[in-house]
Amino acid sequence: MHDRKVTAEMAALIKLARALKYNYSVIAAYLVINQGRIADVMKGRLFPDVAPRAYLPDDFPKA
Repeated sequence: MHDRKVTAEMAALIKLARALKYNYSVIAAYLVINQGRIADVMKGRLFPDVAPRAYLPDDFPKA
């Protein structure tokens, strides 16, 4: 199975979810991506200039 390509919109969501202390596995499961892609976003290897979203989607898992 191949990873989905991370988009700027996904990166913005990842940054917000991590700021809200969601762990990688929850975010990865929601976006159907590998946890390594989340690390790539958080370490600035993907979309370093994208700002976090203002809010989580309504269907995002609750903490």
